[in-house]
Parts: sequence; C-alpha cells; structure tokens
Amino acid sequence: MSETELRMRRDGNLDLGAIHRGFGYQLEAVEAVKRLPYAALFHEQGLGKTKIGIDLALEWLREDVVDTVLFVTKRSLVVNWSQEVRAHSHLRPRILDQNHKSNFFAFNSAVPVLLTHYEVMRSEQRRLELFLKTRRVAIILDEAHKIKNPYTDIAQSLHKLAPLFVRRVIMTGTPVANRPFDIWSQILFLDQGKALGTDFEEFKANLDLTNDMWRDEDKRRDFEGAVGGVFERIRRFTVRETKATAGIELPEKCIENVAVPLADRQRKLYDEVCLNLSAEVVVGGELVEDDSESVLKRLLRLVQVASNPGLIDESYDEVPAKARVLDELLDRAIADGSKAIVWTNFIANADWLANRLARFSPATVHGRLDIAVRNDAIAAFKGNPRCKVLIATPGAAKEGLTLTVANHAVFYDRGFSLDDYLQAQDRIHRISQERTCYVWNLIGTDTVDEWVDALLGAKRLAAQLVQADVDAAEYSRLADYDFGRIVQEVLGGGHRCE
Repeated sequence: MSETELRMRRDGNLDLGAIHRGFGYQLEAVEAVKRLPYAALFHEQGLGKTKIGIDLALEWLREDVVDTVLFVTKRSLVVNWSQEVRAHSHLRPRILDQNHKSNFFAFNSAVPVLLTHYEVMRSEQRRLELFLKTRRVAIILDEAHKIKNPYTDIAQSLHKLAPLFVRRVIMTGTPVANRPFDIWSQILFLDQGKALGTDFEEFKANLDLTNDMWRDEDKRRDFEGAVGGVFERIRRFTVRETKATAGIELPEKCIENVAVPLADRQRKLYDEVCLNLSAEVVVGGELVEDDSESVLKRLLRLVQVASNPGLIDESYDEVPAKARVLDELLDRAIADGSKAIVWTNFIANADWLANRLARFSPATVHGRLDIAVRNDAIAAFKGNPRCKVLIATPGAAKEGLTLTVANHAVFYDRGFSLDDYLQAQDRIHRISQERTCYVWNLIGTDTVDEWVDALLGAKRLAAQLVQADVDAAEYSRLADYDFGRIVQEVLGGGHRCE
C-alpha cells in the first residue's frame, strides 16, 4: 500500500473494512479486546479465530492505533492466512520469509499488514527490533501454543520482542496443548509475568499430571487447587468461547472407541517387545521415572507395534488388525457418500496406508512432503470427487485447515499430545459442516492404546479446568487418574504383557 493510500485510510477515504460480517460472538470478541494492550483469544477450534484476528487488525488500523499489524502463524499456514486476509478484507498482506533481501524491502515499505511464520521471528529478530522502534506495530500470534515451551529459541525471541509491540494478541483453541503449564509461556509473552509470574519452574511445580497421582491423594488435591486457580489470574484479558457457549449449532459429533484385538502374530510380537522393555524400565517392581524421555520412547515403540508391526519389523508381512477394521469403516463411510480422514502419527504408516487404500484415490499429507505438495493434496481432497480419503499426520495437517468436505475421521493410532488429537478431530467439526461427524479411535485391546486413551482423557479434563470450561466441582466429579496405574501395568509386567 502506498503512502497516499495510507493517508486516505487515515482520513477515512479508503474502505479497509471487513467484507463479510462475523457471527455475534466474533464481533463481541473484537469489541472485548480491541482497546486492551494485550489479550488472549482462546476460542475453541472451528469457531473462526482467523476472522476475529483480521477484524481486530482492521479496527486498529481504522482507529489509527497502529501503523502496521504483524500476523504470525505456522509456516504451513501462511498461504491459508494470506487467502483469508484477502477474503475478509481489502488488504493485501506482505509476506516475510527466509529471504532477507525481500524482507528488507518489506521493512522499509508502508504496507499496513505483514504476514510471517514463527521461524522468521527468530531469524529476523535483530531487524525486527529496529523496525519496532520506528513503527507502531501490533502483533497477533496464531496457534500461539507454538511458544508453549519457554526454553525454545523461538519463544525466547518473541518474549524479548514482546514489549516493543503496542498491541499483543495470542490466539489458539488449545492454550493447554498438552499439560496445564503450557499456558505460562504464552501469557508471559502478553504481560511479562504479571499474571502467572516470571518463574516457569515455580509455576510448573504443581501443574503436572504425573503417573503417581492415582495413589497420592495429597498430590491430587494440590494439583486440582493449582489448576483451578489459573483462569482467574488471566480472566481480565482473556476471551474464551466453546461451540456450546457461542451458540453455534453444528451437527452432532459422535466419538467412539473401537476395540481391536491384535492379530495373532502381532499379539506375540507386542508381548515380546513389552516384556523386553519392562525389564529395562522397572526396578524392584516399580516403574523408573527418572528418565521420562526414555520411558516415552519405549511407550511409543509399543504404540507402533499396536498400530503396524511393519514400522519396527520389516519381516512382518501379515495384515495388522487395525487395517481390517479401517477397511470396514471406510467402506461404510464412502458407500454413504462421505469422505474421510485417516490420522496416523507415523509418516511410514501414512505412505503404507496410501498404498493399501489406493482404491479411494487418497491424498497424503505428512512432514516429509514439501508445503506446496501438501497444499496440492489438500486441494485434491477438497475438490476432486474421486479422492475419497485423506491420510495425514497431525503434525502436518492438524491446524488452520477446514476439511468439512469430510465428516468421518479415523484415528488409526494416537500419540500422547492432547493438542494433536483435539486439533485433528476438529478439522471436520467446524463452521460450514452440515453432516453428523463421526470420530473413530482404533484401540488395540490390552495394549498401550488403552493408556493413551486414559491419558488423553485426563489431559483433556485438566485443560477444561484451566480454560474454565468446567468448574472445580465438575472436575472433581469427573477426574480419573487411572492412567498412572495402567502405565505401571504396560511397562511393569502386568497382565497386558503376560
């Protein structure tokens, strides 16, 4: 945008307003935070936070609060955001990327909207500091849980830059992406520690779901008290809506766990792996937890065997049990005129499933594919009637995408991340969905999958308490810490490995 256009905008002669009017709850969110120096928008997935962010930027620019608005998102979502800005306003964002030469011209131009991804915030930190000292800039962090770990370079760069922005907004549907303490770094970016303190380890001390809580009542009580008090400390600058509170009448979402007994050879291999791992991690009948990373790696190996033994044993040539169940689910869904998404955490699984499901002309999205290839795959799934199935890993396709062309989602396997699970399932359950949504979790009987299911359930409930979706009484009524007992059995030589 030229200097003349900027003057016209400030004089009220250039309409930069929103092209499409938002839902009532979106308009209310903009009104609630547009005059705050910083704010958190924690609307549930699928409620159109992108539209809120764009309208907020328009308000700031129209009222001459800022010269420039900087949107920061994940690298894979830059194209999507550029399209959304164009669809919902008359603005044309300038993109900052890893090309330092083109970024130089962007920093020295009069464009009111810049769009970039998180890695650029780190690589361009020095020039951003100079830029922010000469312009009045607002920043909106999309998928702000990207900075949940305060020790990463990206999070530290953003924490350092934060005070230089005249407006700061974070947006995410999963502020508690995995554990309750994930929210600390995001809030630190906003207020430099006023609400939740400046000591992460101190904040984290009583907000971790540990495996021993199922048998330690005092620890459970301390945990529930700490988690239950978080939202009150951030309430004054936080807006949170769920699909229920927003009054959005979406079709029903049906979630069903499908128990899958392992195939004979698969069962034998699983038990062998389980017993061998148990010998490594159990001392004196107790699970050794001082090397949590090692324990998680062992658990992940068990998830792989329960999913597809071919991931760890190239000689395995039988059909895994879940593959047969998947065939039945997809055949029924496609026969009903539906499209479906199959989620797996493993890239090798995604490629293997793509070959196995060739009859559905599947599209594939995972982290080893270039972003342009992923975008083409998404476009094919949305627009090609022959492409009935999308096979994707959550890390590559769980955020920022509306995939309501499908109304079935099958989790062939699941990892330990709550964010992966919630974000992935809500790709289909969003505004514009018109059909009942079906989410199927394939769970190997008497396997680590049962622990994953219990753990994700406990994480989900804790997240709801942090976000004030449930109150303390409701949390206490529903809380289940049984995942700690189950993992003892999985890795401790209990009946699941006998």
